[in-house]
Amino acid sequence: MIPTNPITCIKQKPPKFSLKIPTLTMAYTACISTIILGQFLLLMTTTLAGKVPAIIVFGDSSVDSGNNNQISTVLKSNFEPYGRDFYDKMPTGRFCNGRIPPDFISEAFGLRPFVPAYLDPAYNISDFAGGVCFASAGTGYDNATSDVLDVIPLWKEVDYYKEYQKKLKAYAGKTKAKYIIQEALYLVSIGTNDFLENYYSVQSRRASQYTEDQFQDFLLRIAQNFVHQIYHMGARKISLAGLPPMGCLPLERATNYINGNGNGCNEKYNNVAKHFNVILGGLVQKLNEELPGIRVVFADAYNLLLQMISKPSSYGFQVASVACCGTGLFEMGYLCDKLTPLTCTDADEFVFWDAFHVTHKTNYIISDFLMKHVFVQFL
Repeated sequence: MIPTNPITCIKQKPPKFSLKIPTLTMAYTACISTIILGQFLLLMTTTLAGKVPAIIVFGDSSVDSGNNNQISTVLKSNFEPYGRDFYDKMPTGRFCNGRIPPDFISEAFGLRPFVPAYLDPAYNISDFAGGVCFASAGTGYDNATSDVLDVIPLWKEVDYYKEYQKKLKAYAGKTKAKYIIQEALYLVSIGTNDFLENYYSVQSRRASQYTEDQFQDFLLRIAQNFVHQIYHMGARKISLAGLPPMGCLPLERATNYINGNGNGCNEKYNNVAKHFNVILGGLVQKLNEELPGIRVVFADAYNLLLQMISKPSSYGFQVASVACCGTGLFEMGYLCDKLTPLTCTDADEFVFWDAFHVTHKTNYIISDFLMKHVFVQFL
């Protein structure tokens, strides 16, 4: 049978030559032909009609499709039950039971239904021409945030992007590469770890250096410099994601309970997220005014996610206060593995997959909202 799943087709190995298996040989040949045809159609589409020929991703675990698999860090998710609802039930390193927003957004633009991780050895520049992810779970705007769990800092993600551009020019030629770079949609989702792993941690150095408002301004300057960097490298269509209601993450709710403040959301953290989103929205407006030819959009799903948490049944969920994995209170990464007891059987009933990350279904709802209300201008 000819594989119809794009991941299966890409990763299928050629069969050893044998006169006894002509069907398999024909299937493999057809599979390769499908890939070649797909690449040709992608080329024609992006040349003649496509307004977004590629999805390019920067950020943290909300958008990391597996880069942390290839670095020395404890923050990984390339094992079961992660990925149990992904293609072929593959634990790819996405912190989810299935797909994450860049995957859904890529598919909505008529591209592949997934965005591969740049460091994944299973893919190369021919795959990355239609979309690539540089994100690293656990990272932040602040370099000190990436140091907490030894993950890829944002400046290194930019270095990988520079390297990617060189490879793209060698692969597609300067003219085609320039087109892809300028017309691609850049998804940037980052910032939550700067607060929860960094500023509010027990041994935070930043908390002694900055007030909350000063720290937010510090992050905003980094965000501004980052956009200027990729703009001068050719990026023109950029989405900056706002912070989620981070005080309502199951881990923060559990901590709130332990501290004797009840088992509801940590409203202090939520208020900080709302304030940061306001000033980030202001930055988006400023960037659009000062950088010629740029289109920066603010991808704000704070209220949508808060509604899902507050009224889960309105969105087809049953549980929002705890996550699917384990007890749903503390499990994430290696604490959420296939041996963890109590993990739910149907993740679609839950808003959250682990104590820090949402489910495939939640990601779909958020992505669909953003496509209809934010990214529609790029269609």
